[in-house]
Order: sequence, then C-alpha cells, then structure tokens
Amino acid sequence: MTDPPRQTRLWDGYLRRAPGLIAGIALLLGVLTIVDALFVGERFRVHAVTQVIPVPASSAATAIVFVSGLLLMRLATALRKRKRRAWRAAVIVSAALVLAHVFRDERRYGEAIVGLVLLVLLISARSRFTAASDPRNRWFALRVFLQAFVVSTLYGLALLYFYPHQIIGRPGFTGRLKEVLYAFVGADGPVNLRSDRFNDIIHITLFGLALTTVVVVALLALRPAEPIARLSDEDEERLRALLVKQGQRDSLGYFALRRDKSVVWSASGKAAITYRVVLGVALVSGDPIGDPEAWPGAIAAYRELVEANAWTPAVMGCSELGATVFKRECDLSAIELGDEAIVDVADFTLDGRPMRGVRQACTRVARAGYEVRVSRVADLGQDEVEALRDAAEAWRGDTVERGFSMALSRLGDPSDDRCVVATAYRDGALAGLLHFVPWGSDGLSLDLMRRDRGADNGLNEFMIATLLQRCGEIGVRRVSLNFAVFRDAIERGEKIGAGPILRAWRWLLVFASRWWQIESLYRFNVKFRPYWEPRFISFPSSRDIPRIAIAAMEAEAFLVRPNRLKRLLGRV
Repeated sequence: MTDPPRQTRLWDGYLRRAPGLIAGIALLLGVLTIVDALFVGERFRVHAVTQVIPVPASSAATAIVFVSGLLLMRLATALRKRKRRAWRAAVIVSAALVLAHVFRDERRYGEAIVGLVLLVLLISARSRFTAASDPRNRWFALRVFLQAFVVSTLYGLALLYFYPHQIIGRPGFTGRLKEVLYAFVGADGPVNLRSDRFNDIIHITLFGLALTTVVVVALLALRPAEPIARLSDEDEERLRALLVKQGQRDSLGYFALRRDKSVVWSASGKAAITYRVVLGVALVSGDPIGDPEAWPGAIAAYRELVEANAWTPAVMGCSELGATVFKRECDLSAIELGDEAIVDVADFTLDGRPMRGVRQACTRVARAGYEVRVSRVADLGQDEVEALRDAAEAWRGDTVERGFSMALSRLGDPSDDRCVVATAYRDGALAGLLHFVPWGSDGLSLDLMRRDRGADNGLNEFMIATLLQRCGEIGVRRVSLNFAVFRDAIERGEKIGAGPILRAWRWLLVFASRWWQIESLYRFNVKFRPYWEPRFISFPSSRDIPRIAIAAMEAEAFLVRPNRLKRLLGRV
C-alpha cells in the first residue's frame, strides 16, 4: 500500500486544523473591527453602503462595524465547533467587512486582506463545517428578534407621540417610523427635535436596544443544541439486561438508569454510554455499561454523535480502566477527581481502637431507643414506600434534588425492587433512611442518605454500621459509600512535610467546604475504614475544563436555572 501524495497529506492536515485556524482569525478580525469602530475617524468605512441606503454614513458605519465585530467574536466559538450555521453567517459578515474596507473613502487594504483571508479559508474548508444546530434555536431566536423589534419600535413611537412639544413641525406616522428605524442604526432621521437631550435619549436608547437585540439573537441562534434527555422504556430494559451480565464491574453502573439521561449504543448492542447534554457539554457519568471489549464501539458511537452536534465530550467519575479506554478511543485527557469509599463487608468490625468513634456513636444512639431495619424495596408495602418518599422530600433541605453521576433520583419504583433501604425508627416514628442501589449481584452503592433534623447525632453512622453487619443476610459482600472529592489532596495536605502548593490547595478545598460537603464527606467516609477507588474526569483539553465544570455543577444541581428561564428556553 503506497502512501498518499505529499500534497494530499498537507491538504488533509490543513482541513483538520482549519476550524481552529479560522476561529482564531475570526476572533482577531472581530477585535480589530471593534477597536476601529470606537474611533471617530473610522466611522466612514461603509460609505459605499450608505450611499445606497439613505442614512448618514458616520453613525450607520459605527453601528454596522461595531455589531459586525461583536458577531465575529461570537462566531469564532461556533466556528471552532464546526457549526454549519456559524460558517454561513461568518461568510456573510466577512464579505461585508471586506467590501466596507475597500470601498470607503480612505481604503484600509490591510484590514481588507485579513477579512479576505478569512473569507478564502472559510470557502476552502467548507466541508469541515458540518456540525448540526438545534433547529429550535433558529425559530426561538427569530421569535425573540421579532418581539424585541416590535417592542423597541413601539417604545420609540411612544416617545415621539407622548412628547409632541419636543418635535419641530408636525411629521406624520411614516416620518416618525423612519426616525425610529434610523435610530436603530445610530442615524438621524427626518424628524427634527428641539432638545439635544431628548434627541440623545431617543437615539442612544434605541441604538442600545438594537445592539442588544442583535447580540442576544446571535447568541441564541448559535448556542449549542441541548436536547431534553429522556430514557425510553426500551433502552431502560436493554440497560438492565446489560447490568445483569456486567453490573459488577462498576459501582455507578445502576445510576445509568436515571430517566433524565440519553443513551448511545455500540453497533453490537453489547455496550452503551448514558449522557446528558448541558451547556453544549455531553456529560457521561461513570464507565460505559456492558462488556469492556465492546466499549470501543460505544465510545465510537458517542464520539460520532458529539462531532455531529459540535458538543464538548466529558466523562465524570469514570474508573481508571474507563479513563484509559476513553483516552485511547476518544483522545480525552484525564485527571483524578477523587476517590470512592468502598467497604469490604467481611473485613468490617466495630472492634478496635480505630473504630472507637463509630462504636461510641452507635452505642449512644442505640441507648436512645433507635432501631434499624434493613429491607429490599420489593419487601416494602406501598404505604411504607409513600412514607419514605414523603420523609426524603421533607428532609432534603434543598429546593431541588441534587445528584447526577451518583444518584438515582427516585425511591421505591417497582422496577427498582432489588434496591435496599435501611430505616431508623424511634418509638415507631421514622427518623432516618438510607437508600442503596444494586452493584452487580453482591454489592450495594449508596444513593440517598437522609435523617430527621431533630434526630440524635450519630444516627447515620448507626444506620450504616447496622447495614454492614446485616449484609450477610441479604447476600452483599461490598458496599460503596460516598464519593470523596480530591481526597488525596485533603489527606496529604495536612501531613508533615506537605509543600506550600499542596497546603494551599488543601486550604482552598477546606474553605470551599463551607458551601459544599468536600471535607465533611471525606471525614465521614474515613470512619468506616474503607479502601479507596480513584475516580477520574476525562476532557478534551484544559481550555474546556471551566465549561465542563459549570455544566457538571448544573447537572448535579449545584447551579440551578430559574424556572422562568427554563420555560423560555424550552427546557421543561
């Protein structure tokens, strides 16, 4: 087999790098255009255009050039993601800017050349810009544009009709409407106004509204597709079948059955990946489900889906094996996110000095009259399930249910009959509950931990210890507890000999623990003497980390969009 010609290799290499190169040039041209538009001497750059459109060149040029610069800067991000709609818009904007630079009174050939280079690159690499956009974005952006245009026009007409003493003469409706439309581009219309202050109020306000409308509409039209995730009944059944065969591999596998996730399958159907799209990030939680030999097929399908929609791929909480396969098949880098606390039931005991704190807490709670019951969900009656749901809702403490990668977000569903519930009662009244999902045929993974705010301290330790002691009765050999974020940094940072960077990182984590349970979860987990399994986050590049972090926080419900915004964006 002969190698392709050198020219072909160079062309293929150019096409691979074209989206990033074009995005960089678009960003540069956008910045230069905005800077030039801010100088009074540059306002006549679209003089040729304004000879056709009868508006004063100075104001119109400033408005057109400034908005074009903003659009190019926004388009740069979408161009990097290979959005077809962004490519079309960039061709129009760059062509308009080239003409504006060439045909104005004082020609700017340097800037025209930059715009021309951008235009040539866009046309030559058009085959690379194939990523789809959400069609809902286009119609939603059009609706916002029409609404804003109507409101802004009515506002401008209202000012002209409500203050007739500010107008020289008696212009008709057409003249007033022209004045409003000219003001949208920063130009003076046919209506003469007596007061300079009133003139400034009308023109600055309307121009500001128009500029804001253009920017907002561009943002809405170019925002990444964000389909509402729904797990179909068929997909859920297929996932359950895979979990029966391969569920023992990953303690987070059962959480793939959350019904607010989507799923993509390998061609063989032997592996699947569940995900949710948030802010243009296709978030995967845990390892792929199924046979590891079929993981590459599922990752290939996931990669194809991500590339087709220009989403950012990311994996939260995968194992070391999962991170390795995602690196090999999807070229995703990985960093350790934290550690999962796993207790081997056979090794657990309350005896010995290391367990003294837990032992004393359990003894104190037991003397206070608490008792713990351990049951499968299948063994609970409907009234008991409803009581547990009501208690979990009342004790939640937050307005929304948190969790994504390590939470099921439902309790007592008939399809989850193998889940385990540990409940604590005092004098017949429910005081606390733990909910565990299956981990293969002989393991459990903690999903939910709630207790009455008035219950005694140590109740959670009592429930977990009792569960671990009774695991033999329900055929369980291992239990996964909470996930400790950045456990290694917290643990090593407090030891003698830790360097200044590690100590500073630990201090930052402890400080953040005032709002998020970082250090407290680690301290709670370590009481049960677990062994630790590292979990990783996989991502394309370091520049994507902030976006992925925000998307993950929204998925886990640490950041919550207002309900009105969700309805506006069609997310409910």
